[in-house]
Amino acid sequence: MNHKKPSRRQLLSLCAELHDDDGLDPKDFFRSPTHNPKNDRRTRQLCGQVAETLSQVLSGECADAVLSDLQVVAVRPAPDASQLLVLVAPASPEACFDSQLAQARLASANGWLRAEVAAAITRRKAPQLLFQLVSANYGEDRS
Repeated sequence: MNHKKPSRRQLLSLCAELHDDDGLDPKDFFRSPTHNPKNDRRTRQLCGQVAETLSQVLSGECADAVLSDLQVVAVRPAPDASQLLVLVAPASPEACFDSQLAQARLASANGWLRAEVAAAITRRKAPQLLFQLVSANYGEDRS
């Protein structure tokens, strides 16, 4: 068999054409389609541990009245386990609640909350925490 090396002209002509896979990250292109990091068992387990830890910290150890009035609704990878989206809602929906004040307090307490999470989980690096306020009935009646 005689395998001839493609000429420079042939290679350049291929570069000038657009193909379906142009612009894709090679790591994603060659990854198996069944691998979804959001469905990874270890990631789900980590999210559960972080949710439990933050719930305990906010309800029990937190001296800030605004933060202690929040409850953890869900924790999701965003986009992977190195960064987690923490959905929080007011614990009592009928109470007067200032969402801007709550966002500011969460931002200022982020380092402390991340340190609490790092102490509770066994990972080399603690994940970054992103907080998002949602309505109190977020998980209910989602049809």
